[in-house]
Amino acid sequence: MQATDILILSNGPGEVTTWVRPVVKALRQQLGDNRAVVRISVVLSPCPNATGKEAAIAKSYPEVDRVQGAEHFFRFLLWGKTAENWDWHEKGVVVFLGGDQFFPVVIGKRLGYRTVVYAEWDARWHGWIDRFGIMQPKIIAQAPTKYAHKLTVVGDLMVDVGIGNGKVEIRNWEDLGSTLSSSVTNSQSPIELIGLLPGSKPAKLTQGVPLTLTLAQYIHSCRPQTRFVIPVAPTLDLSTLARFADPQQNPLIRQLGWGEAELVIPSDDTSNRPFLKTPSGLCVELRQEYPAHDLLSQCCLCLTTVGANTAELGSLGVPMIVLLPMQQLDAMRSWDGLPGILARMPGVGSSFAKIINSIVIRQGRLFAWPNKWAQAEIVPELVGKLEPYLVAQLALDYLAHPQKLEEMRSQLRAVRGQPGAAQKLAQLVQEELGCVQ
Repeated sequence: MQATDILILSNGPGEVTTWVRPVVKALRQQLGDNRAVVRISVVLSPCPNATGKEAAIAKSYPEVDRVQGAEHFFRFLLWGKTAENWDWHEKGVVVFLGGDQFFPVVIGKRLGYRTVVYAEWDARWHGWIDRFGIMQPKIIAQAPTKYAHKLTVVGDLMVDVGIGNGKVEIRNWEDLGSTLSSSVTNSQSPIELIGLLPGSKPAKLTQGVPLTLTLAQYIHSCRPQTRFVIPVAPTLDLSTLARFADPQQNPLIRQLGWGEAELVIPSDDTSNRPFLKTPSGLCVELRQEYPAHDLLSQCCLCLTTVGANTAELGSLGVPMIVLLPMQQLDAMRSWDGLPGILARMPGVGSSFAKIINSIVIRQGRLFAWPNKWAQAEIVPELVGKLEPYLVAQLALDYLAHPQKLEEMRSQLRAVRGQPGAAQKLAQLVQEELGCVQ
């Protein structure tokens, strides 16, 4: 087989973790692991939601051979030169997994490669792109008839993110670490693990961290058998996360009277993991392995912000309560598209954010991915000026009625769709490679 390059274009943290990861796994499964025959490169473009760690995450994927960060993108786009002066094989495919769909048009033409675009909501540049792997059939109806043959329904890559290889490793409770054992005072009750997912971006963490800490304390006071864990986003380090739990660095804590905690990192000679400790003594364990599918699968309930994490939980069938606090109307500025651009503008961004978020609250739109899949609220979405006590009461009601959690679990399994989008997209890439002789 002739040596081949597969160039993946992506951008933000969500795309890198939920689109790129399953696709590169599928590509290696279908095309083999011989790097002399198939080389996979990832080039990132700028994204307003980027954390700066996207390149490091892409480099951590064993299927990927080369990664270029977003800061070098436009030099590559305009002049075709990478920062490390990469060489390129004569044969290859450009695969679009985030950014602007015009990018693969330019880069594909320059390299002389075929192009495959994953289109979530719409497909563009039909005349210049060779193949589209689309999320839903209605995108075909929106395309000009003469280009319909280029579009193939592959499904939702978000469904694949929690599936992995089809197996989830379930570990013993003891493997969750001994850090939290002192929190469990009722030995007659089974341990309940609750996941806290406050987000990865400052806009969400400012409110999300103290809110979820407050909820954890409320719940634990009523159900001392509960343990709490934060699967730390791969784009976030522990010290940064801890800053949002520190009232000296997050003034919202004192303003709203929400939870605070300090970061505790056990010495190297212990097997305990890092944790956040509240003034009441409650410990919230911090887990940094990624992906955290085995950990999340053991959670009886998760309290989560909006985002790709809801797709991951939905794919795993994990019950959740989705939180979008707006105590500070201008705090939430991570919207996509024009609203996000306006909300992040210097000087006037705060005013735009307040207007946009006020409109969002009144719209009653669905945010969680499982609810979007179902076009109905199968997992609770709480949006607005949230009252922690009332949110905790909702969580306690679910915990007290396991049948409600099981019903939500069943609904999640029913709506998550069929996995396999990554494999189907990889098949399109393989077919396009066959077109290049």
